[in-house]
Amino acid sequence: MIEAQDVSLQYPDGTVALKPFSLFIGGGELIYVTGPSGSGKTSLLQLLLGMVAPSSGLLSVLNQPMSGARGADIRKLRRKVGPVFQEFRLTAGRSACENVMAGIRFLRPASGSLRQEALEALERVGLSHKAASPIEHLSWGERQRVAIARAIARKSELILADEPTGTLDKENALIILSLLISLRDEKTTVLITTHATHLLEPARASGVIRMDSGRLDMSRGGDGR
Repeated sequence: MIEAQDVSLQYPDGTVALKPFSLFIGGGELIYVTGPSGSGKTSLLQLLLGMVAPSSGLLSVLNQPMSGARGADIRKLRRKVGPVFQEFRLTAGRSACENVMAGIRFLRPASGSLRQEALEALERVGLSHKAASPIEHLSWGERQRVAIARAIARKSELILADEPTGTLDKENALIILSLLISLRDEKTTVLITTHATHLLEPARASGVIRMDSGRLDMSRGGDGR
């Protein structure tokens, strides 16, 4: 699923975002990524999404080697990945259902089932009753659930959630975390970056990656199924 061997990331201005690390994450695992702001959490997700290339080492994501990967390779990889951004990246003026449909329309030929798939994903996150509501009429917690519904509808093999609870109150944050955790039941691998370590349940995770100043320290334990 994800395999890294002596991987590092240095930006063109000389900033070392990620110091050499090695790790292996298998299919269907739930991994928390924790650490203070500036520790490299977002850089790690950008690396896994192919937004940046590793500066050294060998990295493979969903069997796609990332060193030297070309545009077509990255696009193929991203079809299998469901990113969940803290800022949602939803389109104003469109309904919740339309936003979910937009996230999957380019993945497969247009068909009458596209809307049904979107509606089923919204039902999964408890928002079927808001399917026709414009995004700007939804609360922050509801918008985050729409973003997760979009990832669900993509039938992603890997979900990368970057601080999905960062702008939410405790009640909504727990709802979002529970939704993301439930996705592993479909053999989806889920990585969640968060500052909210007090909300995490390590026993439900396969492992925790703790980051500090670009260093990764991964511990195994909890539910390592």
